[in-house]
Amino acid sequence: MQRTILDEIKESFRTGTNLNKLLLINVGVYLIIKIIGVICFLFRMPSFDSFVISWFAVPSNVIELMYKPWTIITYMFLHIEFLHILFNMLWLFWFGKIFSEYLGENRLIPTYILGGLAGAILYILAYNIFPVFRESLPFSVAMGASASVLAIVLATAAYIPEYSIQLMFIGNVKLKYIAIFTVVLDLLSISGGNPGGHIAHLGGAFWGYIYILQLKKGYDISAFFNNIFRKRQYIKKVKPQKSRIVTDEEYNYNKAQQQKRVDQILDKISKSGYQSLTKEEKEFLFNASGKKK
Repeated sequence: MQRTILDEIKESFRTGTNLNKLLLINVGVYLIIKIIGVICFLFRMPSFDSFVISWFAVPSNVIELMYKPWTIITYMFLHIEFLHILFNMLWLFWFGKIFSEYLGENRLIPTYILGGLAGAILYILAYNIFPVFRESLPFSVAMGASASVLAIVLATAAYIPEYSIQLMFIGNVKLKYIAIFTVVLDLLSISGGNPGGHIAHLGGAFWGYIYILQLKKGYDISAFFNNIFRKRQYIKKVKPQKSRIVTDEEYNYNKAQQQKRVDQILDKISKSGYQSLTKEEKEFLFNASGKKK
């Protein structure tokens, strides 16, 4: 059975970690925008970047936001510039791995989404409250995963502040110092270029810190988020069908895919321990071991 690249991407997304899913979504959206942009350029069509920004970046104008409410979500997956997505994805990858290891990957996506929402809300409030933004209010928009990523960075740093990572030319630096430096830098940069972006960063960072404070008190906000969007599986009633004979090629392929999945789970156990497994991974490993007996 010949598999296409699209099939492999779908399989990677379905079986991958939540961190991989966030990375794939962000990079996938960026590539689609750029590919369509090239097509528009070749056929002398209007700029596709401008179209995407106008419909998917979150506006600071509340009236415009009322007509485009989806932008408060879509903006956090939207990147136009290469360096913008490069640095956001690097930070997401580095801190997302640490976050998932210590806080569990089930908390990663809620922190990303809610951090992005906090960033958008603070950005919109600031532009509608402070007089300095009055002239730019009608056309100002925000986009990018920075607020969401900063929520993950601050949450990780607040949970394990003494954890150290090695930085090039600097050496080992504790997460708490990286978090403090990032927040202070964004705060001081508001009066420079891209004030809306830096304000959104601070909103995401604030959410990440508040989330951990509440978690340490025993209140897990991400659990409420997961309960709302949890996938529910239903057993569908279908008419009995004649069983189809499975070919040797299909059997070997399915067996190889199962073994590949088992190896991924065992590798995760060796790195992070059995407690790091999701419920689905534990069930898959249990079922797979039962089939081998």
